[in-house]
Formats: sequence, C-alpha cells, structure tokens
Amino acid sequence: MKKTSTVEKSNKWVLVLLILGLSTIIFPLYMTVVIAFKQPSEMTNSISGILSLPKVWSLNNFREAMRVTDFWNSLKNSLLISILTVGLSVLLHSLMGYTLGRNKSSKFYNFVYLFIVSGMFVPFAILMMPLAKQTAEMGLANWFGVILLYVVFYMPMNIMLYSGYLTNIPMALEEAARVDGASTWRTYWQIIFPIMRPMHATVAVITALAVWNDVMTPLIIMAGSAENTLPLAQLNFQSQFGTNYNLAFASYLLSLIPILIFYVICQKQILNGVVNGAVK
Repeated sequence: MKKTSTVEKSNKWVLVLLILGLSTIIFPLYMTVVIAFKQPSEMTNSISGILSLPKVWSLNNFREAMRVTDFWNSLKNSLLISILTVGLSVLLHSLMGYTLGRNKSSKFYNFVYLFIVSGMFVPFAILMMPLAKQTAEMGLANWFGVILLYVVFYMPMNIMLYSGYLTNIPMALEEAARVDGASTWRTYWQIIFPIMRPMHATVAVITALAVWNDVMTPLIIMAGSAENTLPLAQLNFQSQFGTNYNLAFASYLLSLIPILIFYVICQKQILNGVVNGAVK
C-alpha cells in the first residue's frame, strides 16, 4: 500500500509539472495569435485589454506584414539557405561522424573528434567581427557565405550526435559487407547511411530550427546586400520610437508555418534519434 501511495504521489507531481510546462507554451502562443489579429487601437495598457480576444478577426495585419517584409522574396531566401544548409549538414556531418566515430580507438582520430567538438564552446560573439571581415575580403558576403558558415557552426554538435548514434549500429553489419566484397564507401552509403535515418531527421530539424530563426549571422554577413531572410525582414517592425507588435506577431506566425510543417513531417524519427544518439 505504501508503494502504491508513493507512486500515486509521484504521478501527481509529474502531472503538475507537465501542466506547468504546457502553460509556458500555450500562454505565449495564445498571446501571439491574439495580438496578431488585433488592431493597434485594441491594444491598451491594461492586462485585460491585452489578454482579451480581438473584436474582429481580420487578416489585415497579415497582409500588411507580408507587404512590409517582402514576404515571398524573404521566404525564398530563408528556404534556400535552410534547405541547402540542412542537406549539406546531413551529407557531410554524417560522413565525418562515421569516420571519427569508427576510429576513436586511434589517438589521432580521437584528438580530431575532441578538437571539433570543442568548437561548441566558442561563442559567436568572439568570431563575429573577424568573420565579417574575412567573408567580405573573400567575396562571401552573401547567402553562399552564410550557408558555408552554418555548415561549420553546427558541425561540432552534429558530429557528436552522429558519433554517439553509431554506437548502436553493430560492426557485424560492416564486417559482413566486407566479406561480400563491398568497399568502405559502398558499405557506408548502402548500409550505414540508411540505418542512421532517425539521426538524419534529428540533425535536420535541429539545424533547420537554428538556421531558420537565426538573425545575427545573416545580419553580420549579408548586411551590405539587398537580400533579406525572414528574421532580417522582421527587423523592419522595430523603429527608434517603438515596435509595431501587431504586424510583428502576424509576421512571426507566418514564419512559423514552414518550420512547423517540417517538424511534423520528421517528428516520428526525432525521439528515437535523440535517445539513441545520446548513448556513448
């Protein structure tokens, strides 16, 4: 009986924590939707005025937000950068993770692995100004330079995830392939790469979320160009005298849709990839 009561109490605490966690997600989302549909005249200083529902549900804020941000052009640039970054990250980082993960017994490969992973602890603020100068001098102050930097920035974390996931793939599969006459290259692309599909989805979603929401890298690197990503275009809502929250929140909702769709598509593979990739 004591064990049963203890389990029931722990379940109640878990339920309370889940409700608190859910409220931290639902409340900001509710505020975003409500403010996005409200007119500026409905925004008052009182709490009840901010939390209340719009008097008229209109899409005028969304239309104006799309016009101010040049939505379709900005969306095209964000999609181009995100898709190419995710594709290159999955191809290159999985190959590097496989090479380093399967050779950790070697001091050289283990040193290279630790050296690359240590890049996770280097803050972007230290690299910001040198990168801006170098990319300008090399003619990379454009979307191609941004993609190149993203592939390098997310390399440490992705390689760590791929190397960890490889511990769940038995060497017997590769040994059997070698006995059948398959080369290392063919073994990787036809056996190992498809098996790592859950980790591919995890890396793709994590990288896509980081790239899609990033402001600083495009702002520093593409400052001199006329091209904008969605986060850069959304800076138009902030001025010296204030922020147009109605249009800004409407634009945030619009930019949320593509990445949300991508997450829903990949969500079945994500949990398995994260759990298995965490095993060292």
